[in-house]
Amino acid sequence: MNFKLTLGIAAFSAALALSACDSKTETTASEITSAAPVTEEKLASDQTYIYRQLDEITSFDPQLIEDVDGSIVGRDLFEGLVNQDENGSIVPGVAESWEISENNTKFVFKLRDSAKWSNGNPVTAHDFVYAWQRLADPEFASPYSWFMEIMYVENAGEIIAGEKAPETLGAVAVDDLTLEVKLSQSLPYFVKMLSHTSTFPVPKDVVETLGKDWTKPGSLVGNGAYVLEEHVVNERSVRVRNENYWDNENTVIDKVIALVINDENQAYNRFKAGEVHKTDIPAGQFKRVMQENPDETFSMPQLCSYYYLFNTTRAPFDNPDVRKALAYSIDRAVIADQILAAGQTGAYFFTPPKTDGFVAPEVDWSKKSQAELDAEARELLAKAGYGVDNPLKLSILYNTSEDHKKIAIAISQMWKTKLGVETTLENQEWKTYLDTRRLPDYDVARAGWCGDYNEASTFLTLLMSDNDLNDSKWKSTKYDELLTSATVMSDPNVNYTLAEQMLADAMPIAPIYHYAEDIAISKNLKGWPFNNIEQNMYSKDMYLVE
Repeated sequence: MNFKLTLGIAAFSAALALSACDSKTETTASEITSAAPVTEEKLASDQTYIYRQLDEITSFDPQLIEDVDGSIVGRDLFEGLVNQDENGSIVPGVAESWEISENNTKFVFKLRDSAKWSNGNPVTAHDFVYAWQRLADPEFASPYSWFMEIMYVENAGEIIAGEKAPETLGAVAVDDLTLEVKLSQSLPYFVKMLSHTSTFPVPKDVVETLGKDWTKPGSLVGNGAYVLEEHVVNERSVRVRNENYWDNENTVIDKVIALVINDENQAYNRFKAGEVHKTDIPAGQFKRVMQENPDETFSMPQLCSYYYLFNTTRAPFDNPDVRKALAYSIDRAVIADQILAAGQTGAYFFTPPKTDGFVAPEVDWSKKSQAELDAEARELLAKAGYGVDNPLKLSILYNTSEDHKKIAIAISQMWKTKLGVETTLENQEWKTYLDTRRLPDYDVARAGWCGDYNEASTFLTLLMSDNDLNDSKWKSTKYDELLTSATVMSDPNVNYTLAEQMLADAMPIAPIYHYAEDIAISKNLKGWPFNNIEQNMYSKDMYLVE
């Protein structure tokens, strides 16, 4: 995504056990708890955590957040039923326990009575029901409404289609502290999906009283460990401790400042100057930076894929031969090993290979040399009617980032040299870029997707025909059927592999590389979740030392 999120072990193990038998189990806070920071080091007197943010975020509203940076902020300002620990495992959030019934179709969550909104009001099951109905309501038009549908919450699909009222959603407040959720079919990883920001609660009275102004500093009421103190568009946002947060006594960081810095080199210079505690390593500089400052330089696999979208509603990108020619001629080794050079790996399929349970397909084109792929690309493009006398002309859309620009320049040169393609580059700011993609009003567009949970469907469902975030607009009934039937299979990875093969045959997207998180983290910042493959962090779990 331009987004990311995960989940966990204890609750998931219980869910998997249930899929094999018709028993009922309960997961409690006493079984999986979040540990407070334990350190012999002296805490810094100033607990202000400052980090670099690439773009202005889309929203502070949980049901409107659709980007990675926005999700980071959202996890500070709000809290869902469950959280993740440093290993990506599920730990209790607002829910202190939950029961899962036969075949994983009914979930009952018991909420902690100590959970409060930042205005002191109690967080109740009604707040979750309201937020979930809001997410599915077509009048609200959340960009993540589809997420409720792929969770198979009862009636979600019909509500999103406008066929049923939001009040018919299969999420009911039995009482103030009991939330009952019914699914239309078994989904063993349902609890894993609940750390996604779109499922977080919102305060109905505040939202309906203030309308769109409810997310402004001073007005926003959240239930997370922090509240929004300041927001300057395209410059910074500041969040401070929420004294009413149920676990405030175990929170150490007092203030979190996100600085919007589009330029990776400028951001890293500010890191070296001690102005920020965390930033990204500029493209191509990881090896040098690691040699210069190994104690503060890190690279780790990430549950994300970088790819190019083809606008299949526009000729000639409605032709799979054209799409394949462009995809085949991209030299992934050059991009991953030379331009980025920080642990990224070339991608020949969409789902990252380290995704839990995923069996990577052996797509034919991944076995060929780059010279063979280039030759086949020229044949395919000629077959589509393009060559020296009739060069293909296209534009590449990307959002502001030096890394995206470098990659776009490299790929345009590859296409020019190998295929004679004439390319123009189109750079847009984040929100404009998202709108342009969504219309769709582009030829080829840069995209990235980070898993919303650790399972292959979080990637593959993105290309389903009715997914609002399917910006390629590619449609395949057979592909949709594969993903739909996978949810009731004992081994869904069989269908996931077939789905990846379909993508390789149709090429609505060109996979380019699987991410590695290459970041600079101050030696004074502790508690970073290095073992969480989705790199979902919570400021409340970190702390600063002298």
